[in-house]
Amino acid sequence: MSRKEALGEVDANVDTKAGTPGEVFRVFLKLGLTSFGGPIAHLGYFRDEVVVRRRWIDDAGYADLVALCQFLPGPASSQVGFALGLMRGGPLGALAAWTAFTLPSALVLLIFAYGASAFAGTLGTGVLHGLKIVAVAVVAQAVWGMARTLAPDRERAAIAVVAVLLMAIAGGALGQIGAIVLGAAAGLWLCRAAPNSAVGHLHVRISRGFGAVCLIAFVVLLAGLPVLAEAGAAGIALFDAFYRSGALVFGGGHVVLPLLQAEVVQPGWVSADAFLAGYGAAQAVPGPLFTFTAYLGAVMRPEPNGIIGAAIALVGVFLPGLLLVVGALPFWDALRTRPLAQAAMRGANAAVVGVLGTALYDPVWTSAVHNPRDFGLALTAFVLLTVWRMPPWIVVALTAAGGVVLALAS
Repeated sequence: MSRKEALGEVDANVDTKAGTPGEVFRVFLKLGLTSFGGPIAHLGYFRDEVVVRRRWIDDAGYADLVALCQFLPGPASSQVGFALGLMRGGPLGALAAWTAFTLPSALVLLIFAYGASAFAGTLGTGVLHGLKIVAVAVVAQAVWGMARTLAPDRERAAIAVVAVLLMAIAGGALGQIGAIVLGAAAGLWLCRAAPNSAVGHLHVRISRGFGAVCLIAFVVLLAGLPVLAEAGAAGIALFDAFYRSGALVFGGGHVVLPLLQAEVVQPGWVSADAFLAGYGAAQAVPGPLFTFTAYLGAVMRPEPNGIIGAAIALVGVFLPGLLLVVGALPFWDALRTRPLAQAAMRGANAAVVGVLGTALYDPVWTSAVHNPRDFGLALTAFVLLTVWRMPPWIVVALTAAGGVVLALAS
């Protein structure tokens, strides 16, 4: 690597030749095995690998792609990876990028789902309790970081607080959707003064017609799956629950927590304890947080569950975000410069902070923190994450060990 590349300065000479799906798969498999630290860290790993080292795209184009994926619902890092694979290797390259980046953590969480029943006795109970407690620290860290970024002024802080109040009045998926929609409407009124953040240019070989087909498919599935689920097919109902969760996630992977909780815990498909234990375990693996759904699909009480349930849940939660990014790519350059679109997104993102803050209390806090010792362990994990900046997988391991100590001491 040249000194210029080592310093992160990318040569204007971008490697524009078409790649192969195999090449894309190898690059993203490495990223899927090593990308710890959450969506923001993933974007840094991606830039180092495909912008600095391989020059598949320049910095301006990469920044524009990241802006698009943060504008849309869905898991931003997975959407960026999918789009990079599409630009490098066509549709098969996009599929290769998503599979390679997603599969490692999904397999680990699937194995954990099959082994979770083995966590019996004092030792196993302590480990599972530690995993629930670390979920408190992780979600608190997400709320703190997102509040500083997405609600930094009085107007957006007010939108976040109103979202909390709305969630207190009307919980569940309906309350979450309402809070985000009203947040976007409030953004049109309150958030127009912020400077335009549009930068760079993005060129991708996707026609507007094909993009429109993907956007129509997104809407048809979102509206049609609940109708099909009413017919009584368990597999369709499962796919619908996860598709709806993936379609409504604004603001990062952790925001899927309250949506999934409403879809799988409230109906009794997954117990609250199993839900939080899996969410805690998901912090210890690389790759996208959305692979938590592989665990949920495997431990479901109604069938299909196991490997088939994991596959349905995994595809269901990722599909809407991938349809949206492909559908939006041809229109993005024109849309992103419009002040009203940016103002609406600022309001929606501020409301997301309130939605996630509500989830921090219920179910995360209420299910995990039962006494001062639990609170002390959760606070320790939070400090290790935010002040000491320890890698999440280390904090998960330490908190699980702390859960065992608390179980033995009680």
